[in-house]
Amino acid sequence: MIDDDEPFRAALVELLGSTAFDALGFASAEEFISSKHADAYDCIVTDIHLPGMSGIDLLRSLRSNQWSVPVILITAYMTPWLEANLKSIDPICLLMKPFSPDALTACIEKAFKGCKS
Repeated sequence: MIDDDEPFRAALVELLGSTAFDALGFASAEEFISSKHADAYDCIVTDIHLPGMSGIDLLRSLRSNQWSVPVILITAYMTPWLEANLKSIDPICLLMKPFSPDALTACIEKAFKGCKS
């Protein structure tokens, strides 16, 4: 889970930890990329609007480095820039804040199902 909003990030990590999913939290895309095993995650959930590298920039970087890990993007608001860029990237889901825990779980399950295909 990558989000610069610490309480939100902590809540989602806790939520996912209470289900069948293990989760770690990162405050930025750069922190995630520099983590010890960034390429070992089965799914990435990231906010789009981050300081520094955006969630969309992170997704593009992963794809350019041949990482096929599913990415779930989250945002609090849609912008024309975001709408234009969503057409050129391939997130497994886009969640608009606020979203339900069930919506997040459904996206993660979709990501895992896509990996098995």
